[in-house]
Parts: sequence; C-alpha cells; structure tokens
Amino acid sequence: MSRTLAAILGGAAGALALVALVILLVWLCVSRTRSFSRTSETGSSDPSIQVERNVGIELSFRDARRFQMEELYMATKNFSDKNLIGTGKFGEVYKGLLQDGMLVAVKKRPGAPTQEFVNEVRYLSSIQHRNIVILLGYCQENDQQLLVYEYIPNGSVSNHIYGSSQESSEKLEFKHRLSIALGAAKGLAHLHSLSPRLIHKNFKTANVLVDENFIAKVADAGLRNFLGRAAEIAGPSSQVAADEIFMAPEVKEFRRYSEKGDVYSYGVFLLELVTGREASGLASGSGQNWVEWVQSRGNSSDVSTMIDPRLRNKFTAEVMEEFVQLIRRCLEPSSERRPSMSYVETELNRIYDKEVSLTIVMGGQTPTVTLGSQLFRASQ
Repeated sequence: MSRTLAAILGGAAGALALVALVILLVWLCVSRTRSFSRTSETGSSDPSIQVERNVGIELSFRDARRFQMEELYMATKNFSDKNLIGTGKFGEVYKGLLQDGMLVAVKKRPGAPTQEFVNEVRYLSSIQHRNIVILLGYCQENDQQLLVYEYIPNGSVSNHIYGSSQESSEKLEFKHRLSIALGAAKGLAHLHSLSPRLIHKNFKTANVLVDENFIAKVADAGLRNFLGRAAEIAGPSSQVAADEIFMAPEVKEFRRYSEKGDVYSYGVFLLELVTGREASGLASGSGQNWVEWVQSRGNSSDVSTMIDPRLRNKFTAEVMEEFVQLIRRCLEPSSERRPSMSYVETELNRIYDKEVSLTIVMGGQTPTVTLGSQLFRASQ
C-alpha cells in the first residue's frame, strides 16, 4: 500500500513539475517576443536600446563601443589632413575606415578621461532612428576625447543649398526639399519624444546631413551635453555669430532651451530650404535678414520674392503657400505660439503628399523618382 501511495505521489509531483516547466517556457517566449518588438522608424530589435511607451520612448542604456586609439589612428591614417572633413564645436572631424570596412566620422578634442563623458555617450548611443546620425562609440586615451559616428556620405544640406556643392541644388526639386524637411522633422520629433526628453539646442542646416539615398539625418544631437556650461558662456566667435540666426529669442536673451526653441531653429532651416540662401543674409530690397523679412510680413500671400529661383516654378502655388505658412508658425517670436515638432511632422507629411498628388494630376503621369546618388552624379 505504501509503495502504491509513493508511486501516486511521485507521479503527481512529476506532472506538476512538467506543468511548471511548460508555463515557464511559455512565459519566456512571450517575454522574448515583446522585448524584440520593433518600431518602423527605429528599425531596432535590441531590447537594451529602448522600450515603447504611450507617453514617449524610454531609453535603456547599454554599453557603447569603446574604441582603442590605435584602431582610430589606423582608420584615419594617423588623423591625416587628407581625412579632415570639418571642424565643429566639439573639435576636428575626420573620415575613417574601420578594419571591418565600416566608414565612420571621428570627432576629436583634447580632454582628460571622465566618467561623465562615458555616461553621456551611453545615453546618446542608445538613440537609434532612421533620421538621426548614430553615435557608435567613444575613445578616451592620451588626454584626448573622441566620438565615433556613422559616416553620412553626401554631407550637409547647407553645402548642397548654398555651400561648396550648391550646383547640386539645381537638381533639388521642391518635392526633394520637402522630403528633406520631413526627414529632419521626424528626427527632431523623435528626440523630443524620448524619456528623458532630448533637446537638440544647436539645430541648423549644417547639422542636417543626407546619405547616399538622400535620406535626411539630424547630426550632433545632444552634443552640447558634452560641452557643458563652458559652451553656454563662451566668448563670441565668427561661428557663434553665424549660428545666432537659428537661435530663438528666448535662447538669445535668457539661454532658455526648450523643444519650442528647436522648433524655431527648424523654422529657419525650412526658410533656407525654400530660399536657397543663408537666413542671415539680407532679403532683396530690404535692410532685414530673411527671418526678419518673413516675420514682418505676417500672413502676406506674396511669397514669390523669397522662393529660390532655381526651383523655376516647378511646384504648385497652393502647396508652396501652405509650406511658407508653416515656416511662419515655426518662427513665431513667442514660444507659446509655436507648434510642437510632432505637429510639424504631421503637417509636413500632409503637405508632401499633397504636392506629390497635385503634380501627378498636373503632369498627367507618375513622376520619376530620383535617388540621391543620381541627383549628384552630373555635378561630380
């Protein structure tokens, strides 16, 4: 009898253990599926990168890649002048080729190693989005601080509109410029949706890059966090003076940064896209710069003066007017009257779709889609 009872108890215990094991496996599968869900914009399946929330996107920090100085020396050919592609607020920027064949942009400046630097890199490298230049990692050696970013081949929008590559702007139809504007809006809106939120603080046309397929990517997001208080009280320079046109009134006067300050800077970016000129330049026949010129005209419907002549009327007047009205809203002197970046993104989506649909109707046929790599081929 005791043997029978023991057998029954043993079988029951085994059955319970099996049920518990099955439940555990099901729970693990469900958890893994949820952790690896991805969004269409971020394109990321790494659960250590981020978790979607109804109120925004909360980032989970992960260890950013720590590069060795030796491999960055090799990648940039000992930081050769031939690999120098620019100089910014953080320092010199070099193009590099890693041993695995990946192209990178390396920003370098003098600086003693700090844990705060590493913490900031960990935070910023966790931001993964199609319209944001990704920070890959860092290096702190030999009293140097280096940031390693993905390399964006076609450079900044400013170069293509009024810089050294401005001849390519003749190939930038209005739809292409709207597409650039929309991509940059998505990048900024994503930064503002993060938890904790991230304000760019230095958004300008030179900080919007375009890749080989002409996808816009916001650069230098969070870079001011590395520079700290010293950047806020730095003395005047030609670069600071040139950037002031992008600063909202409350930033210029009180150094009060907010999402609405980014919106104002974005409005200046849109203005440069449609005029094809630097916003700090004087508007035709006036003593005002282009921002002042737009602000002083309220809801005036006459926008022909400000439109880049290289567009050659290859746009619909109705959509252009709506685009200019959006610029005016972003450039409101009062921060409370400016829209949010999420609203700007939605509105630009609508404007872009409307321009595409109207030009199809006017043209009587589907327009040819040209990739960014083809856009610049004739000018090379």
